[in-house]
Amino acid sequence: MWRSLVSGLLLAPLYWLPTVPVAAQIQPLPSWNEGAARQRILQFVAAVTTPGGPDYVAPAERIAVFDNDGTLWAEQPMYVQLAFAIDRARTLVSQQPELAAHPVLAAAAAAGQAEAMPSMGIPELLELVALTHAGMDAEAFRELVGDWFASACHPTWKRSYRALTYQPMRELLDYLRSHGFQTYIVSAGGVEFVRVVSEELYGIPPEQVIGSFVASRYALQEGLPTIVRQAEVQLINDGAIKPVMIEQVIGRQPIAAFGNSDGDFEMLEWTTSQPGASLGLILHHDDPEREVAYDSPSSIGRLDRALKEAPGRGWMVVSMRDDWARVFADPPARPLEAECP
Repeated sequence: MWRSLVSGLLLAPLYWLPTVPVAAQIQPLPSWNEGAARQRILQFVAAVTTPGGPDYVAPAERIAVFDNDGTLWAEQPMYVQLAFAIDRARTLVSQQPELAAHPVLAAAAAAGQAEAMPSMGIPELLELVALTHAGMDAEAFRELVGDWFASACHPTWKRSYRALTYQPMRELLDYLRSHGFQTYIVSAGGVEFVRVVSEELYGIPPEQVIGSFVASRYALQEGLPTIVRQAEVQLINDGAIKPVMIEQVIGRQPIAAFGNSDGDFEMLEWTTSQPGASLGLILHHDDPEREVAYDSPSSIGRLDRALKEAPGRGWMVVSMRDDWARVFADPPARPLEAECP
């Protein structure tokens, strides 16, 4: 009798156990401190994904766009792609000493990474990118970028650049996608440069990256069709160009936009100007202890107009110091990745 009773209890469904909703078991945005910023994000997502609600948005129209430099990964003391261009200039000059006669390549090869940006004007920087990113087919360039990311180290933090993505923003990307959003990177950085690591670091496939690009041409090399990169920057995807590129590539107006500088102003302005629910977020780098504090005086990631106008436009200003429990994400597992000195 007792054996039958015990057996029955063990095999019976445990209906008497209290059930815990899945949403209560998984805390969304765990690296965000409890506060107004986190709550507004959660409320916005709930509003646009609740069927029958006044702000409901169909999944196909749930488009969220993210700047990259300073929004998804660190951009100080210089843009990641500029660090790549400087390292590439050094390699080219060492392999072909005659290139040392070119003033832009020579200056980049000789400068320390921290000094390169202030010493060059925009025309010189564009020329540097064009010279160091050209003369090869698209696949060769992607391999070059991948090799660089596998070993390059940030000059200040002495960590792989791949380890310097922002954990709270990665959680935000995942959270939005779990609620039916399509997430895009809209960056002033080179589109082919960012595409190499976008899926690994952010879960964003290459076709959902919009960025600046150099001129390219179709050619036959040894009888094989290739896309060859030219020494000419064709488009800089910044400022007012960002909404134009979003319209051309995506064909839908986003309902959420995330940036950190005045270069993202028009993207947020366009996103939040439409009828219905929308969300604009400006990340304010105000944490000198865990990252870098900078805004209007900075030549990199300058944040002035967007910071001043954010309250009047209803944009959320996220304080890295106050709203984030942590800053950097753990680096993805890459056993062959070189250790930084």
